Amino acid sequence: MAYKYVRIAGNRRQVGLALGKLARPIMGTYLDQSGTWSALRPWRGHPFVDDLAQQAQAAMPQIWEELEGLAEGLRMPVSDVLLWHCRGDLLHSTTDGCTSVAMRAADGSRWIGHNEDGDPFLYGRCHLVDVALDDAPGYLSFYYPGSLPGHTFAANRAGLVQTINNLRTRQRHAGVPRMFLARAVLDCTTLDEAVTLLREQPHAGGFHHLLGAAGDARVLSAEVTPGSVSIQEVGRRYGHANHMVHAATSGQAQLVTDSSRARQNRIEGLVDGWLPESTHADMLAALLDTQGKLPILRTAKDDPDDENTLATAMFEITDEAVVLRVYDRKARADIALDVMSDPE
Repeated sequence: MAYKYVRIAGNRRQVGLALGKLARPIMGTYLDQSGTWSALRPWRGHPFVDDLAQQAQAAMPQIWEELEGLAEGLRMPVSDVLLWHCRGDLLHSTTDGCTSVAMRAADGSRWIGHNEDGDPFLYGRCHLVDVALDDAPGYLSFYYPGSLPGHTFAANRAGLVQTINNLRTRQRHAGVPRMFLARAVLDCTTLDEAVTLLREQPHAGGFHHLLGAAGDARVLSAEVTPGSVSIQEVGRRYGHANHMVHAATSGQAQLVTDSSRARQNRIEGLVDGWLPESTHADMLAALLDTQGKLPILRTAKDDPDDENTLATAMFEITDEAVVLRVYDRKARADIALDVMSDPE
């Protein structure tokens, strides 16, 4: 399978340190080949980045401690690791794609599915990390080397599920970096707590958060951008790619790539065709769809956004449990995990 399952436990700094050590062998090569890193380097020492650091430290000291541990494990300066975490706040376009989809099944279960699209270099080089923290619920998350978990697909031991879609907003505001906010959601224990966090914190960049939780019938779509937060409850079916589509936010200045537009149109067409008796198999088929020149499942070497699908996740959410299944470009799951049960 195209990722490795790893368990990590400890306090904030210890977890960050372990994540850094996990990524250290490939981090230099990863950054050297990354056009995003090349575009970020001129921001070194910029006062705006210093402001983002201050906002992150003040609002989320525990997660800042994880970042410091991550930098130690990577053997990189904290300033460079912070800069890497601010890539979507500083640049209008980064190699973070993704498509998310949701369904309410006839039996009352909620399903959230997600294609994690990113730098093709990362295919086969990511991890599924199972993290136990001393002071928070702990979580399962797809882990990009050198990036705090939370900005991909994840669920925590409290039963909260989150998938993230990159939004290429053209705004740049002082605030908490978006990757810190996404990581902080994984410390929340309820949907309401996550919504409060997203509404109350100042945002430096833009993400779409698709949220669900065990024991809560709602599935929420949140488009979170500098100066704006739009949250909608999802109906029976839903799909979202990489640009703002909510009425409250879609008029904001943003970069909509041809791939994002094509995937949004295709996923909307697919979910609109679902019947009341449609199941999670239809969701998975949508995420593995290869129709068109710019398909939902992205494997092309010449992808115009320089992104490929790194993994596909399906979360089954019921009143008492969350089950995560992860797929590698095929309809058979590589792994299935009961998220709310402690690992043996």
